[in-house]
Amino acid sequence: MVCGSTQGIGKASAMLLAKQGASITLVARNEDALKQTLKELPVNVSQKHDYIVADFNLSEELKKSVEAYLANGAEFHILLNNSGGPPGGEIINAKVEDFTQTFQRHLICNHILTQLLVPGMKKNKYGRIINIISTSVKEPIKGLGVSNTIRASVANWAKTLSIELGPFGITVNNVLPGSTETMRIEEIIQNNSKKSGKSPEQVKADMIAKVPAGRFATADEIAYAVAFLSSPEASYVNGINLPVDGGRTGCL
Repeated sequence: MVCGSTQGIGKASAMLLAKQGASITLVARNEDALKQTLKELPVNVSQKHDYIVADFNLSEELKKSVEAYLANGAEFHILLNNSGGPPGGEIINAKVEDFTQTFQRHLICNHILTQLLVPGMKKNKYGRIINIISTSVKEPIKGLGVSNTIRASVANWAKTLSIELGPFGITVNNVLPGSTETMRIEEIIQNNSKKSGKSPEQVKADMIAKVPAGRFATADEIAYAVAFLSSPEASYVNGINLPVDGGRTGCL
């Protein structure tokens, strides 16, 4: 099950996992985009891809949709929790509802999906739960106050889960993307441009200058980390925060 799977990191991960032989169930709110992505997924004779229409702003509806899907006998070995980040801004200016809405979309929805899928993972003695978060888990990012706060809560939730689920052959890990060529990074660049008065090109150049690799990541490069953590080869990797950021994050 791959969430946020019609664009960016989610789509790249779905495509790579399908290429490696997994049957993929896409989850997103735009059914037209889901249908288009479904057509693009690599497929062989043993694979069966599908999708679920769900909006992560409506956690109870998400729960009902996935419950109905599982009622038909579906089981999952891999869950990729992935949802777009909240708008940027200084934390002092954040509204209370900004925190509650983001908490619902990220931690609560992650928790709902995990609770629903873990029984099948326990039955099969194999599970991989991977959460796309942010390098702000290790080092808060200026101008992303709400995101910094909620991403950290997701990381601690995941670490706790990794301890509880490890005995059942289920691992829980977090991938922390740095600046990646997605719609999200374009949104951040445009917002920073408006606030600073700099051109989008200059804002982007300033961001890239902080990355030792000298460029942004591609979504595929994040997907490679997801694919490894999803694999049997990663069976002894559990409870980690893995930055995929070109060396930008300053802490160990």
